[in-house]
Amino acid sequence: MPARFAIILMLALWPGLAHAHASEQGYVLLLPTDVYIAAGVASVALTVLLIALLPPGAAEALFRPATLWPRRRPALRHLTSCLSALFLGFLVWRGMTGPHDPMINPLPLFVWTVWWVALVAVQGLVGNLWGWINPVTGPAALIARLSGVRAPLRWPRRLGYWPAVALFLGFGGFLMADPAPTDPDRLSIVTGVYWCATLLGTLLFGPAFVVRAEMTTVIMRAYGRMAILGRARGCRALGVPGWQALAGPGVPLSLAVLMVVLLGTGSFDGINETFWWLVMLGLNPLEFPGRSVIIPQTLAGLVLVNLALITAFCACLWLGERLGGTRRPLAVAFRRFAPSILPIALGYHVAHYLTALLVDGQYVLKWLDDPLGRGANLLGLADTYVTTGFFNTQHTVRAIWLTQAGAVVAGHVVAILLAHALAMRDAADRRQAVLGQAPLAAFMVAYTFFGLWLLASPRGI
Repeated sequence: MPARFAIILMLALWPGLAHAHASEQGYVLLLPTDVYIAAGVASVALTVLLIALLPPGAAEALFRPATLWPRRRPALRHLTSCLSALFLGFLVWRGMTGPHDPMINPLPLFVWTVWWVALVAVQGLVGNLWGWINPVTGPAALIARLSGVRAPLRWPRRLGYWPAVALFLGFGGFLMADPAPTDPDRLSIVTGVYWCATLLGTLLFGPAFVVRAEMTTVIMRAYGRMAILGRARGCRALGVPGWQALAGPGVPLSLAVLMVVLLGTGSFDGINETFWWLVMLGLNPLEFPGRSVIIPQTLAGLVLVNLALITAFCACLWLGERLGGTRRPLAVAFRRFAPSILPIALGYHVAHYLTALLVDGQYVLKWLDDPLGRGANLLGLADTYVTTGFFNTQHTVRAIWLTQAGAVVAGHVVAILLAHALAMRDAADRRQAVLGQAPLAAFMVAYTFFGLWLLASPRGI
């Protein structure tokens, strides 16, 4: 306990730490996080024991969706896509001409808070919103119709989803290693160039380019497999999170790798903020010199963490195949069970960015209240101020931290149930499925502890 108070005192006296989560982390260090972590890990471990007792078919029945109404052809998707493209163009323009404060300029707010934090969470929890607001598909279809020219090239099947994997790693490097990823000028260039390149690729290769090479669409479609709303047998359907991953077809190896990289990159986004990581780099966490000093180390860490996660995942699958007696090729097992990683990645995404959403979401609302800076007061927020007061009291911080921990634990519980349902499809009996899944289940229990430890660790960036 004295060590905890010492850390809190140092945080309070450190003038360079202006992040909104500073006081929050101070209170988190006062909470009995060891008890909470133990309870979370025990919940996931208990889930592993309970599924071993489930009758055959019970797990798969849990993921069976309920049909709602017949699915109609979305005639307005190209229109909403074009409107989204116009709005994106406005944001890029404001990024170049608007204020340089990233909390006032709408481009950083919408890229990092609305798109990367909120939209990914909504896509993974609720349903396919990105299909309606993708700013590329509508303009590409409009240009093709007006010009009468069809895509002249075919997307090489051997490339699979590997370009999306490479682009996502580059995105992760920009997010974590770039000295100023929220700088409006820099972000406007990156966003504008990426949109133009994606539009060009779509015009050359057709829709296949969007669904296989365009990073955002591939990620959104992957996370969409976790959403409760989807389609089944020609109808809109509703089911527990993960039902679409079980009902859908198998995934190719490149997409399976991306699913694991989503978790690895999200995890490293938490690791590289911790005191532990900074000490590993030989830096004093209380005198952080800035991102520009550790760019090579951050990029290397991003790659190494993803390689380590893929290696650990493969090792668990290899051992599980031997214990279960199925002995499928490792690539086949990797493709089979990679979707079970998605609930963990989504749960950690929600947990990791919750505090940022609570603060930066207020700036988004303030901008929507007066988008042109002329005192419009559209939402009646003119006299309200952005607050971080909920980070300054222990009971609100406890509620926030328990919500984050609940998201991590829930993600692991769904992942274990999904992995068991996938294992039962190929196993001769329940015993074979349980034995084959045991190493992967142990991996998920261990990752629960790791994820909760990340949430509770003091941060220096």
